[in-house]
Amino acid sequence: MQFELKNDFLTACFETSGAELISLKDNATEKEYLWCGDKKFWGRHSPVLFPFVGRVKDNTYRYKGKEYHISQHGFARDMEFVCITRSENEIWFGLEANEETKEKYPFNFRLEIGYRLNGRSLKVLWRVINLDKTEKMYFSIGAHPAFMCPVNDGEKQTDYAIWMNKEHLISNAIDVESGLRLSDTTELTIPESGLLFTEHFFDNGAYIIENSQVQKVSLLTPERKPYITVAFDAPLVGIWSPEKKNAPFVCIEPWYGRCDADDFDGTLEEREWGNELDPEEIFEGFYEITCEA
Repeated sequence: MQFELKNDFLTACFETSGAELISLKDNATEKEYLWCGDKKFWGRHSPVLFPFVGRVKDNTYRYKGKEYHISQHGFARDMEFVCITRSENEIWFGLEANEETKEKYPFNFRLEIGYRLNGRSLKVLWRVINLDKTEKMYFSIGAHPAFMCPVNDGEKQTDYAIWMNKEHLISNAIDVESGLRLSDTTELTIPESGLLFTEHFFDNGAYIIENSQVQKVSLLTPERKPYITVAFDAPLVGIWSPEKKNAPFVCIEPWYGRCDADDFDGTLEEREWGNELDPEEIFEGFYEITCEA
């Protein structure tokens, strides 16, 4: 089932499957900012990553002496949510643990995803609730919105650029085959006018920026004007487009958590950048997308 939020500037559409944002459009120009989900490149729009971000090593993790098997990015993106509240400018979806989820993830959780439309911005809100009265809960959560790049007909991605609110950054890579984080690092320099996308910019996979180095990322037009800005307080962000496909979109992905490192051999509780909730505790996070005119 689909739902819509609309104001004077933007229209946002959502699907209860995955509580996914599937369209973000300018009302005046009918310009679509969000990737269409063409499976030729990548068949999604903006999935939530829960209860894992990225891949666990060998698709297997250990908790309390038992092994659990789970695919990349967890299961929430492929599950049916229910709409729990809706107003003129805000909508919330919810998902609770069930027998199916507990086979892969043994926690009694509730995940709520909200969207709030304000002017030319859409704020995405996450609420993770540990429903258990006695046990701690371990989880990760992240975003994966894909934005059109180029956003205008007749332009090339190699004429576009990316800007971040820090000039000098350290980025880690993900091994394309295993989906695990490598220890190799790359130094990135982001000029005020943005770092130009080259033809081979994404050949080696995602750029992972850790340790709260960045809180704001923009995509810039050939005139070096921002048309999409993503702001967040998450400690990690991934920048991705499908490897060696020259796909016409770029993902800006705020994460509270990430994939396992290639040398990780610990338990669920020991995963790097994981989050934990005490019994009946609530986690709240957000990110905000601003669409420039």
